[in-house]
Amino acid sequence: MPFKSFRAALLSCAAFASASAAAQSQPAIDTAAPEAVEEIIIFGRGETRQVSEIAQSDLALQAPGTSALKAIEKLPGVNFQSADPFGAYEWSTRISLRGFNQNQLGFTLDGIPLGDMSYGNTNGLHISRAIISDNIGVTRVSQGAGALSTASTSNLGGTIEFVSRDPSSEFGLSLNGTYGSSDTVRAFARIETGDVGAFRASLSYGYLNAGKWKGEGDQRHHQVNLKAVADIGESATLTGFVNFSDRRENDYQDLSLEMIGRLGYDWDNLRPDWARAVAVAEVYQAGGTIFPAPIRSVDDAYYDAAGLRRDWLAGLKLAAEITTGVTVSIQPYYHANEGQGIWFTPYVPTPGGAPISVRTTEYDIKRFGIVSDVQIETGRHLIGAGFWVENNDFTQGRRFYGLDDAAAPSRRSLSFQSDPFFTQWRFDFNTETVQLHLQDRFELSDAFTLTAGFKGQSVRNRSNRLVPGVSPAAGSIQNADWFLPQVGAVYSLSGGNELFASYTENRRAFSSAATAGPFSTTQSGFDAIRDTLKPETSKTVEAGFRFGFGPVQGVLAGYYVDFSNRLLGITTGAGIVGNPVVLQNVGSVRSVGLELGANWRISGPLGLFGSYSYNDSKYQDDVVDSNGNVLAAIEGKRTVDTPEHLAKAELVYDASSGPFGRAGISYMSRRYFTYTNDQSVPGRALIDASAGWRFADTGSFIDGFSVQVSVTNLTDKKYVATIGSNGFGNSGDRQTLLAGAPRQWFATVRKDF
Repeated sequence: MPFKSFRAALLSCAAFASASAAAQSQPAIDTAAPEAVEEIIIFGRGETRQVSEIAQSDLALQAPGTSALKAIEKLPGVNFQSADPFGAYEWSTRISLRGFNQNQLGFTLDGIPLGDMSYGNTNGLHISRAIISDNIGVTRVSQGAGALSTASTSNLGGTIEFVSRDPSSEFGLSLNGTYGSSDTVRAFARIETGDVGAFRASLSYGYLNAGKWKGEGDQRHHQVNLKAVADIGESATLTGFVNFSDRRENDYQDLSLEMIGRLGYDWDNLRPDWARAVAVAEVYQAGGTIFPAPIRSVDDAYYDAAGLRRDWLAGLKLAAEITTGVTVSIQPYYHANEGQGIWFTPYVPTPGGAPISVRTTEYDIKRFGIVSDVQIETGRHLIGAGFWVENNDFTQGRRFYGLDDAAAPSRRSLSFQSDPFFTQWRFDFNTETVQLHLQDRFELSDAFTLTAGFKGQSVRNRSNRLVPGVSPAAGSIQNADWFLPQVGAVYSLSGGNELFASYTENRRAFSSAATAGPFSTTQSGFDAIRDTLKPETSKTVEAGFRFGFGPVQGVLAGYYVDFSNRLLGITTGAGIVGNPVVLQNVGSVRSVGLELGANWRISGPLGLFGSYSYNDSKYQDDVVDSNGNVLAAIEGKRTVDTPEHLAKAELVYDASSGPFGRAGISYMSRRYFTYTNDQSVPGRALIDASAGWRFADTGSFIDGFSVQVSVTNLTDKKYVATIGSNGFGNSGDRQTLLAGAPRQWFATVRKDF
């Protein structure tokens, strides 16, 4: 289905929205926001797929400001890594499900697509910027395959859906403030209007200023969230939100195993030692090899680096019951982003200035889309259909900014740069997406339910060069598949137990960017692959048993995944150099695994949660060139960044008044960061804990107060957190590792009025 008239589609949808003044929100099939539950963790009862959810109350037991991604790392099949205690430092944040990495998953907020949440920021934004973590009500993980209606073209593996908290029907004010390690200061405020006729709204502000745990630098973040709900008559709801984020964070130095052995886990960028950074650059540019000790290479340390992102995200949803058994929802949205990734590079001197310049990768996103669903309930059938359309205009550039030949740097890393002396490349990219879905949920009996449906996608990618050059590439590429099926079944047993099974096919669309996807190679390279390159695809089979034995609720699931047409972008040189990649299809991956999760309500507010995941993911083909010569003998090798074993346990005491707390341990086994498996980082186990006291029912002003102390990495373990920060190589050590944060503590005071 060609995408011929995006504007016409949007206008017709907008007209339909205004004509459909009806209804109370009815979520699409398999993506329903859950009703209020007592359990912190639930296991998707009634679903034909493996699904797990955590509630906002679980996130509240973490250190305030903790990413929702870090909160879900305890769930079966989830592998999360980050070099900071909050799990919010974007350069280091990685999440994978069943061996599929972050760029192969789907992410949504209230149904609005967040893209693949890549650091490169080509088609969305990270959840830590999309919404303040305190305002997330539910986080839902589909470990193997998301619902057909999920607005994503990257969900080869599973999906992660975030549902925001609705405004309260009562007036209220919530405040909290945190102070802790590395002079961390964090504050949050939320005010509720309560019901004002048929209208209610909430306004929130979040602030973070945290020092780096090593080296010098800061993580600074300002966020504002506004959400409003209006009931239109008895059968319609109009929901709107506007979220703003301004995030600026200094980076940590990427490490290799050799560097960790020689320099230690605490080695970082050279800031504030400008003189040594200049000396290193002068040695390199003079062709020397003797650097100031203990530095042995120009890539051992740079002076400074940072990531700057400013985002606006807005959405408006009308949900209506237009007649008995027929509900419709339509949701237009808009996202604007401005960003710069900053490196002080010794590879390019400033003409007439310092032997260092500031290199940026610059991002500018303007995307607009509509998500719409229709549900028809008739007899034992629940039929769902809908569409998602999006137009994404993305500008990306590589620029260099001058530094004065002075005793101190003349530019600040946490400021947006201006007046470049050189633009290496700059492109306008456009991605047009159309996705349709249709599904029937058929209750054959009170115990047995079948689901069957499909989705179809068409994605057109275009690249337009704005400055002369041969790399990266310009041109267009389009790919469509209008039949990606999904079938499933769930059978209810006695005692609330149930069996489930599903089969799903998915594909990942090409990226429109100079740093990822088919345009990231040279022009001649793109011209050679544009007619033969195939998108990555997956076929997933999973089956399981959801059980409930008294106070114990849980799930046992197994899966098989056939991942085909794996795309490999082979990089050359250090990440700061920015050489073009060589992109090609390099074969398939087979994954089999087992997952177990259980939640035991021991007594009242005391509970124990545990999960275990086994994953066996291996490459099925060697990497060969066009003549059949083997470039990398990886057949039978384990996939990079995929631990074979994951195990988590958490003890929680969560009472409405008096003491509360949690203690959790997370283990992952060895991870490889080369395709031939000759380099790896060992397994590690981390312990986090928090404890506090809530004041309630005292009849005094202290009602609504709580105090909490949180500690991350309780045993102060030294370990490698993130691998693959600068990609993966075939063999040999590589500067692509980030050290994990040491023990950190945070104290928080909350007050609800």
